[in-house]
Amino acid sequence: MTDLINYLHDVFVVKFDAWVLLGFVAQAFFTMRFVVQWIASERARASVIPVAFWFFSIGGGALLLVYALYRRDPVFIAGQALGLVVYLRNLYFIMINGWQSSAKH
Repeated sequence: MTDLINYLHDVFVVKFDAWVLLGFVAQAFFTMRFVVQWIASERARASVIPVAFWFFSIGGGALLLVYALYRRDPVFIAGQALGLVVYLRNLYFIMINGWQSSAKH
């Protein structure tokens, strides 16, 4: 039990810095996309992906990529970079097809 307490103290207290704070902010952005999508789907009583989902995806993905670059984690960097391509591409499609048409889907 002491080992677990020491581990948690090291991870969440000793190692806490501005980069960890950025990581938590980025994760909050990323989590908000699911909250937005869930609320929109509940209101429509169907699966809906609102434009805000993609904005939160881009914001969270970009911040998490910065965090991953700082941490020098190749798996995390590759995952976030690829995700950003997908999020930006979806937002591009929404823009070229008109913002209003995206609200119907």
